[in-house]
Amino acid sequence: ADNLSDALKKLKITTTDSTADSLEGCLDCLLQALAQNNMETSEKIQKSGVLQVFAGLLTPQSSCTAKVANIIAEVARNEFMRNPCVEAGLIPPLVQLLNCKDQEVLLQTGRALGNICYDSHEGRNAVDHAGGAHVVVDHLRSLCSKTDPASEKLLTVFCGMLMNYSNENDTLQSQLINMGVIPTLVKLLGIHCQNAALTEMCLVAFGNLAELESSKEQFAYTNIAEELVKLFKKQIEHDKKEMIFEVLAPLAENDVIKLQLVEAGLVECLLEIVQKTVDSDKEDDIAELKTASDLMVLLLLGDESMQKLFEGGKGSVFQRVLSWIPSNSHQLQLAGALAIANFARNDGNCIHMVDNGIVQKLMDLLDRHVEDGNVTVQHAALSALRNLAIPVVNKAKMLSAGVAEAVLKFLRSEMPPVQFKLLGTLRMLIDAQAEAAEQLGKNVKLVERLVEWCEAKDHAGVMGESNRLLSALIRHSKSKDVIRTIVQSGGIKHLVTMATSEHVIMQNEALVALALIAALELVTAEKDLENAQLVQILHRLLSDDRSAPEIKYNSMVLICALIGSEPLQKEVQSMAFLEVISKLRSHENKTVAQQASLTEQRLAVES
Repeated sequence: ADNLSDALKKLKITTTDSTADSLEGCLDCLLQALAQNNMETSEKIQKSGVLQVFAGLLTPQSSCTAKVANIIAEVARNEFMRNPCVEAGLIPPLVQLLNCKDQEVLLQTGRALGNICYDSHEGRNAVDHAGGAHVVVDHLRSLCSKTDPASEKLLTVFCGMLMNYSNENDTLQSQLINMGVIPTLVKLLGIHCQNAALTEMCLVAFGNLAELESSKEQFAYTNIAEELVKLFKKQIEHDKKEMIFEVLAPLAENDVIKLQLVEAGLVECLLEIVQKTVDSDKEDDIAELKTASDLMVLLLLGDESMQKLFEGGKGSVFQRVLSWIPSNSHQLQLAGALAIANFARNDGNCIHMVDNGIVQKLMDLLDRHVEDGNVTVQHAALSALRNLAIPVVNKAKMLSAGVAEAVLKFLRSEMPPVQFKLLGTLRMLIDAQAEAAEQLGKNVKLVERLVEWCEAKDHAGVMGESNRLLSALIRHSKSKDVIRTIVQSGGIKHLVTMATSEHVIMQNEALVALALIAALELVTAEKDLENAQLVQILHRLLSDDRSAPEIKYNSMVLICALIGSEPLQKEVQSMAFLEVISKLRSHENKTVAQQASLTEQRLAVES
């Protein structure tokens, strides 16, 4: 301790007049003390005011420069020392030293700057202002192809410095991307894949940068996919695989890179992991199974990568994914169902899968999760069924396979994501299927649940889908029984509210359903339509210039139907509809103009 105090005192006077030897002795003493107790020594260095002295010692000409930079690197390992280093003005001279040729000086300077930037906003700003990142990126470029140990050590330190510099800072990450650091880092990874420390630094740097959209476009022009898959195949340790996964996941969000990863053979690696870990109960294996199967699903989100793996339904990857659905692992059931939902993104695939028995597999899976089941698995299986029900030719096949009944078992669910998918699946199934729409529309339990969900104000998706399904049951069945069930369950007011939706498609669906109600069961619905103020709403829709042509057209059709009811006709007469409608006779849309003339005649006759 005495030696340290002496050394600190000497250093303060040394800078002005002293031999290099006595300076070296003081610096060695400091380094020794730091090695024994870094924190305590750092505190003493800070109190002594020696940090300011260091700024003057950081010159390329001095033989002590590397040791001074080393001391700064050591003290900056402590969080409380990073700001004082910035305040002591150490950053500009350190950045200047990056232009030096001496490898030891470069190494210690890189360490010092990297440690000062670690988790320090002030440190990063100071390095940014001094232009440190530019110089380091240039060094990476020029050293990139050198494989001698000293150069690799330098490359590792510089990568680490850039990583600390840009960590969790979008602005600095964008700056590095604009400097073109990504192709350099990818090249580094390829050349130095045998060097574990350097590889690790590259991966963390990629992980930092890959979150930004702009980086993905740059990555897509490199051979990153190939390099990462090559590296992945060599890994045995869980931690190393995890690091690579952390880079792959954000990169795989880009469709171009998805395809590159598929072509580089990532899928085979993932399937192998699944096979190895599926029956294991070790924590690492369970985590690896989840990551691998999640990544697999992500790769299937790209249209090209998905079609490549589907291979007309003959692909081995597609077959393997099918085998996940009956598995006992919830994670694999989930990934399997999500993968099917992704494969079911075009009609051809959907038709092929339904013809080849996929529906029964999904229904069996749902059956396993009816009682206190896994919500994510329920949601995924329903998503897959919904997508499969989109092509017209699949609807009747799926209905006769019993899909509607399987889906209705989840009516009790209190989970909005499950409710949302259940509603969407039923709506797809009954599209233009009159018999099925009538059967479901007469199901009082279903209709009552729909009316309840139409009020789910906290869940806009569920509310919207419930309204749409109510309307669809009427539109596709055109059945008086269905309309009576919906009236008795209190559904009319929701259809009237739906006519005021901000989505034209929903407004239109509501108006068509209401027109059918008025045409088929006006007496039954009369009171509810009056209470829901339908006539006022129609007046508003027709007066509003922003209403779409089809909304104006269907509103007029509905008015013509409503005047068959005495109380509703009185309301129509009291609201000066003729004035609004006569204006629409000159509407630019011919169909609207014609309907306006017809409606005007009807209203004139009735008044």
